[in-house]
Amino acid sequence: MRSLVLVTALVTALAACTSTPPPPQPTTSSAPPPAEQVHLSLGDSYATGFGPNGATGESFAALVAKQSGLKLVNLACNGATSADLATKPACGSDAGGRTQLDAAVQTLRDKKVALVTVVIGGNDLTPCALDRQPLDCATRTLTTVQANLNAALTKLRAAAPDTKIVGLTYPDVFLGAWINPSFQNGKDLARLSVSMFEQFNGVLKAEYGKFQAAFADVTKATGAYRPLTETTQDPKYGTIPAPVAQVCALTYFCDRTDVHPTPAGHAAIAEAVSAAR
Repeated sequence: MRSLVLVTALVTALAACTSTPPPPQPTTSSAPPPAEQVHLSLGDSYATGFGPNGATGESFAALVAKQSGLKLVNLACNGATSADLATKPACGSDAGGRTQLDAAVQTLRDKKVALVTVVIGGNDLTPCALDRQPLDCATRTLTTVQANLNAALTKLRAAAPDTKIVGLTYPDVFLGAWINPSFQNGKDLARLSVSMFEQFNGVLKAEYGKFQAAFADVTKATGAYRPLTETTQDPKYGTIPAPVAQVCALTYFCDRTDVHPTPAGHAAIAEAVSAAR
């Protein structure tokens, strides 16, 4: 009997040794998920996507954020001038009642910002198109834009020394005066606008460069530096300079005297920003 008990005990022990062990319990991690990367947008209505009759569409800033897989924090305001960056409340849900510049600095401190875009100065320059001496007006205006931009970039760089910043310029919308009946001597204004934008863009590019920021020359990307003697056949306006036809396709200026980009214009600007990064 005792032998039978020992054998039974041995068999039971062997069975226990060869049985499948219980599966390991999953471990839980307390590490937080990685922070979402942000595209921080400052500027004017080009960044907000404002268009004719107050409609708002998908801006270049939204396109860049989507294409880059970034969350957009858009502080831009319709009608903003370079002075407004530091003096008027920012727009958008992330503004918190602060100026664009103050809200941007806070965002740079609190979030993981991968890209900052700045489009500003167009509303400073626009009145010069109606000035009796547009080039003189542009020269005076540029001094103010340069000083305001320098102050803004100084604060942005202090908050984020290594973050990628891309500054933008604009399509030369005044080329559209060539065929826009709202302008007397529109062809003269179109010709003058080429020199005006060359000067404007040269100052902007140099100022951004002082702060190791890239520069997206949207004027060049939208064909404005091509000779006005180079013509094309436009389905609506007939034979016109090729740069004029391009600005008519990319903005609403030619037929509505509206400086804002069309959807194709925003796509072209987004492409220029991506190329400059």
